[in-house]
Amino acid sequence: MSVAQPQSQPPASTSNNRQITIVSHSTLFYWWPVWAIGFLLGILSLIWGSRMVVVPDGTKAAHNATVKIPDQNETLESREVYVLPANTKNPVPDPRLHIHHGKSFGVLFATILLLVIVITNVPLRGMWSFMVIFLIIALSIIFALAGWWEVILRHLSLLDIRINAGGYFFLAGILFVIWLFTLLIFDKQVYMVFTPGLFKVCTEVGGGEQSYSTIGMTVEKQRSDLFRHWILGLGSGDLIVKTTGAQAHHFEMSNVLFVGRKVQQIEDMVRQIPDR
Repeated sequence: MSVAQPQSQPPASTSNNRQITIVSHSTLFYWWPVWAIGFLLGILSLIWGSRMVVVPDGTKAAHNATVKIPDQNETLESREVYVLPANTKNPVPDPRLHIHHGKSFGVLFATILLLVIVITNVPLRGMWSFMVIFLIIALSIIFALAGWWEVILRHLSLLDIRINAGGYFFLAGILFVIWLFTLLIFDKQVYMVFTPGLFKVCTEVGGGEQSYSTIGMTVEKQRSDLFRHWILGLGSGDLIVKTTGAQAHHFEMSNVLFVGRKVQQIEDMVRQIPDR
């Protein structure tokens, strides 16, 4: 029989390793590459970037032009300029927005964003992960032998995505704050705490804590998703805990960090005799 005890926070782990805390993280944890690359591209855009200005429709480029600046009584020769339409009403401000001169930064950010969305929403466990990798390698070889890569890359060169430094910092900053809040506060509301002879579990945010005996309990690590658990999760995994008896229960804790080490620690603890 389970005993419910309302408790919102898991107890702190003791230094003598007599208590093991398992925290189930949301899939938002795997989004760290998006805000990390966003900050990096924003910084690089400030350091190596050019300036961006918005011009009205109908603007044309002029080469080797001579420009006369009335306010400064100065004439500049052999300059590259943009000529705005004659009916332009609003004056063009001085360029202030920092942006990388190439289009590779925006394409890279968009590619990483799409990959993270797919990886975190399409689970590929065990052999499926290796099948996808094998398929990617096989298609790459086939495309190379057929000469299709040249055609694909030529069409991809038409893709032009540009984000200024402020855009990178805004997206990365907001995502980082949400990611950090979720990791440090929200995720810790779903947890398991193992002690010799007993484990406590809270399966939902705001839910009560229930206690179960570890006698006959089984702990299992689910087959890993190579892309999600190893590439993005840095060794995370999903944990399954099953109890025995008249009221057997089945608990799944998803996205547990360092799950292999945690399982080994739990198995070692279960073998111990509880203190009397």
